[in-house]
Amino acid sequence: MSKLPNITTSIFTVMSKMAAEYYAINLSQGFPNFPVDERLTDILAKLSKGNVHQYTPMAGYPPLMNQIAKLIQSSYNRSINPDLELLVTAGATQGIFTTILALIKTDDEVVILDPSYDSYESPVLLCNAKPVRVALNDDYTPNWETIEKECTSKTKMLIINNPHNPTGKILTENDFLELEKLLSKFPEIIVLSDEVYEYITFEEKHISAHTKDFLLNRCIMISSFGKSFHITGWKIGYTVAPEYLMKEIKKVHQFLVFSVNSISQVAISQYLDIVDVNLLGKFYQEKRDYFQKLLKNSRFELKPCEGTYFQVASYANISDDEDVTFCKKLITDHGVAAIPISTFYSDHKDQKLIRFCFAKDNPTLESAAKKLCDI
Repeated sequence: MSKLPNITTSIFTVMSKMAAEYYAINLSQGFPNFPVDERLTDILAKLSKGNVHQYTPMAGYPPLMNQIAKLIQSSYNRSINPDLELLVTAGATQGIFTTILALIKTDDEVVILDPSYDSYESPVLLCNAKPVRVALNDDYTPNWETIEKECTSKTKMLIINNPHNPTGKILTENDFLELEKLLSKFPEIIVLSDEVYEYITFEEKHISAHTKDFLLNRCIMISSFGKSFHITGWKIGYTVAPEYLMKEIKKVHQFLVFSVNSISQVAISQYLDIVDVNLLGKFYQEKRDYFQKLLKNSRFELKPCEGTYFQVASYANISDDEDVTFCKKLITDHGVAAIPISTFYSDHKDQKLIRFCFAKDNPTLESAAKKLCDI
């Protein structure tokens, strides 16, 4: 008997598989196709012959943990104790899964804001808890009045994703004021803040949960080196939480993966000495602007993109098809893969919107745009 009877194959897997079968340009799954920084690959090559191939300590490679603490200090002016408040994880998804498994119990409720990344719901269900899916406004801002109405004495966690996948929306100072009001009314709620695109924002800068004093003792922050340094296949991220929560998270982590890929941890610890994360926003803003320019003469209506490396577009002027059908035809008939936004909603709300990943080299973006402009 299935423990996840309503969970099917991820839409990312489906679309990437179709893209490969039809030799389509894959703008669906969120992975870059341009080279990794040579400085990082040089570090990796040199390390490969060294003594870095055995287990690291369960919580992480100590020099990397110290580097992460420095990064958080320089980025957000927050001082953390890496021994007590930090965990290196096998990607952000493992950090999310481990956190939920450690902190959520049977019959607890977890509020998830739709459209939402598909990894949030499954661990909640595996805990025999209840995911409470609350739709964002049509402009993808949170409706705090609606969110509050959905909170009860059973609500133990609220998941926020900032910058937001799939929409590229970022939370504002007012959103954090509203969040503070909400938490004052529900003292049992802890926040899981998924911030894997934290360094990829554009005109408006990312406001992290790290910068909010009212969150520091009741929030778990999730970050990803895979997203920040375009090394998604390395599957390496980190989780920050107050000590009383981190103790519980580590209990699950030690029996789930125990420790994370050793050579990746050592390589990134050295790379952090020479890389400037503050340049990432500019790099991806140029990608966003170029992709938008390429699609200027298409029939797609591009929505605002404040962060991440995803562009949401409306195809309402092109087709009346449901978005899943449209995306499949986009692959089979036009040779470009995208993700239908309805799959990020519990009720599969269809607004004729799809998501493109623009974390690609310019020739790929140009080839894809040419096909899209011909539709």
